[in-house]
Amino acid sequence: MQNLQDLYLEQLRDIYSAETQLVKALPKMAQAASSRQLQQAFEQHLDQTRQHVQRLEEVFSRLNESPQAKPARACRASSKKAKKPSSKRAMRT
Repeated sequence: MQNLQDLYLEQLRDIYSAETQLVKALPKMAQAASSRQLQQAFEQHLDQTRQHVQRLEEVFSRLNESPQAKPARACRASSKKAKKPSSKRAMRT
């Protein structure tokens, strides 16, 4: 990192990565939701997250930069956790 713009771009790329990972994980989380209300909350969050991704892509475009998404560690962990079947969820189905 050489200057503040590099730091800014790195932070934007981290946020972009987290948001794109959420776009992939939220449908799975909605599908695995234990109630209709929770499923709707995940679906609403997915719509909002897609808007965030679009806005970030616009920012990168205006800066003439590429998002170059790299996996954010926190989102990877959440995504893995969402893929694991919960014993409580298995009992409800």
